[in-house]
Amino acid sequence: MSQMGARAAEQVRNPIKEEYMNIVESFDNILRWSLAPELPGALEMAMELTKRGIRMSIGHSDALFDETIKAYEVGFTTVTHLYSCTSTVRRINAFRYAGIVEAAFLIDDMMVEIIADGKHLPASLLKLIYKIKGPDRICLVTDAVDAAGLKDVKGEIFSHTRGSNIIIEDDVAKLPDRSAFAGSVATTDRLVRTMLKLADVPLYQAVKMMSATPAKNIGIFSKKGSLSIGKDADIIIFDDDINVSTVIVGGEVTIEKN
Repeated sequence: MSQMGARAAEQVRNPIKEEYMNIVESFDNILRWSLAPELPGALEMAMELTKRGIRMSIGHSDALFDETIKAYEVGFTTVTHLYSCTSTVRRINAFRYAGIVEAAFLIDDMMVEIIADGKHLPASLLKLIYKIKGPDRICLVTDAVDAAGLKDVKGEIFSHTRGSNIIIEDDVAKLPDRSAFAGSVATTDRLVRTMLKLADVPLYQAVKMMSATPAKNIGIFSKKGSLSIGKDADIIIFDDDINVSTVIVGGEVTIEKN
């Protein structure tokens, strides 16, 4: 419960095979599933879903280091938005224990997501993650809520699909009591801009973490993630400040700004 983020407490539950198998068998387009591996039944669920080709990610979890290693061994390949609702070093009976963050750094081929909106993670952590994991193991994600793209709406409270109320302030979503973030309002251009300006990452590597790396991570690189013969012609054109001017999807121009 300590890592549930902006979700309502009544939405948090342990894996129940009948429930998740009903979902899996009802939909054939599930590419990935985030799960806290320390929950009862979570490892069994991960093994079952992995057999069906669904990529497993550690998310909203308070797992200890050893629990994270075990999760990796049974099929978890990614950490959902690292440092955001993921455990790190803590004391238990005076002794220090590592968590998900440290395990993700030590497992070379563990993929990590980062919310690079310039709010969730400071420049120091963005640089640290990039230095340790590199562009082939980092996926930039918005973790955006329904209000993505909105500017500050002073005093306005929004309800969103995660089951709790939020406010939009300082270019980020917050819980109404301002005790924690509740997701971002970023669009993907902002993620690339943040990595350039805050983390000093070269443009081509920032773009890679927004395209090729995530496409590989969810198993769709044969169609997405790079410009190659036979792939979908999805292209974003932007200026030096990462202001988007043209969006091309499947070879068709869908947005074009003058």
